[in-house]
Amino acid sequence: MARTSSSTPPKEPGRMKQMWQVFQMTRRMDPASLWLMLAGFVLPIAAGIVLAIVLSGDNVIGIILYVVAGLMGGLLVFLIVLGRRAERVAYRQIEGQPGAVGAVLKSSLRRAWQASEMPVTVSPRTQDAVYRAVGKPGVVLIGEGPQSRTRRMLEDERRNVNRIVPNVPVHFVHVGPDAESTKLERLAKTLNGHKKTLTKAEVLAVNNRLSSLSKSSSLPIPKGIDPTKVRAPRQPR
Repeated sequence: MARTSSSTPPKEPGRMKQMWQVFQMTRRMDPASLWLMLAGFVLPIAAGIVLAIVLSGDNVIGIILYVVAGLMGGLLVFLIVLGRRAERVAYRQIEGQPGAVGAVLKSSLRRAWQASEMPVTVSPRTQDAVYRAVGKPGVVLIGEGPQSRTRRMLEDERRNVNRIVPNVPVHFVHVGPDAESTKLERLAKTLNGHKKTLTKAEVLAVNNRLSSLSKSSSLPIPKGIDPTKVRAPRQPR
């Protein structure tokens, strides 16, 4: 009896291969990042060599330690720069697509924030959406789309929020094609830049009260990106 051939799933690339792929993509999409990564790698090594010559004198072990420390520092800075530039490239690739804000909220916000990749309001005609994040600054409503279309959606959602938690500050952030809108890659920084007024316990309490208002489970996912699958690449460690 002949054996039936079973198809084995393709093996996932290893960590080094993944890093190489991220490096190649980043270098191709952001040519300036190559020089920044090289500078981040070379400068700590040069500093280690200088310190070894100045401080160690004839101590061979000291020279080796300084050079090794410079090499490790250069590698660390290289990886940090690579991670950040790769993240920017990933955001630029999905910027302007429905669901992009949800991907950022899910992958880039700190634990102090309570947010979902699913919008609280979606326009079925234009696919514009409003997302909600709750943190120490209060409630932040993010409009995804042109301000001319999302402003009214944000105002409607603010009235809903004020009805449930009337004493909590509500902020607006616009992410869209308008010149004054927040860039997708700066969304997390913009949210963290608001003045903090709530404690951690109050953040959880406000989010729990607002969860009864959310209709995310019945809303369709905006056409375009699936925010549950799109993630900005993590910084290599």
